[in-house]
Amino acid sequence: MADTGWPGEQLITAARGGDGEAVAALVSGSHPHVRRFAHSLCATPQDAEDAAQEALIILYRKIGMLRASGALASWMFRIVRNECLRRARLLLRSPGPVPDGALPSFEEDLLRKLEAELVARAIAALPADQRQVLIMRDVQGYSGRATAAALGLSTAAMKSRLHRARATVRLALPSEDGAPRGGGDGA
Repeated sequence: MADTGWPGEQLITAARGGDGEAVAALVSGSHPHVRRFAHSLCATPQDAEDAAQEALIILYRKIGMLRASGALASWMFRIVRNECLRRARLLLRSPGPVPDGALPSFEEDLLRKLEAELVARAIAALPADQRQVLIMRDVQGYSGRATAAALGLSTAAMKSRLHRARATVRLALPSEDGAPRGGGDGA
């Protein structure tokens, strides 16, 4: 694997100082890390590519605002995470086909948006390994075998992660009567 770490301190400092070549090298050196993170977090490969591109544009435009050189990775990850969440919210908010031309009531529309926001937050709170399996299986529709192969897991390990992810999301959502679920003694 050729890219083992983030760009070095000297390159980041030069880029923060306005050196155009350093900025270009910084963006280029950060790209594989940003892209990998986006693919582990975003719902679709297209969203991941768009989120990575947006993060690199922000890096290019705002590198001078970075306070500490050591904070580059966390800053970029936060930008990618926010962009992936924004794209997921847009996906969840986009109305699907309406049967027979009937429009949902204001209350139905509001409830659907609130539910989508709760689900998006619950998925975003999952550990990365569980979130990745859940998105591949339940959002992107990959088969269990394809998901396991893509993640380098056995089918049993993939199923276990998927089960834990679904259970965690289910517990994070209110029950049918609106009461909070789970959160018991953990036994």
